[in-house]
Amino acid sequence: MGVILNIPDSVVQGLRIPEEEIVPRLRIELAVALYSQGALSLGKAAELAEMNRMLFGELVGQRGIARHYGDAELAQDDSYARGE
Repeated sequence: MGVILNIPDSVVQGLRIPEEEIVPRLRIELAVALYSQGALSLGKAAELAEMNRMLFGELVGQRGIARHYGDAELAQDDSYARGE
């Protein structure tokens, strides 16, 4: 299931972001917000932001957002370390 988010033209026009950066920037900002609230895991937030986990993790760190590191993330890291 995909979700389409409708943003009013007046809001889009009010953004102080170059037009070509609007969609990727909004994806990143939504991903960061949902990750910081604990609504998405790091991997899923990175997927939403269309970034790899490492870069998204760096972005989260730069913004001073604490990493949520639980059993699921440990299993992902363990699998990655094993080359799986």
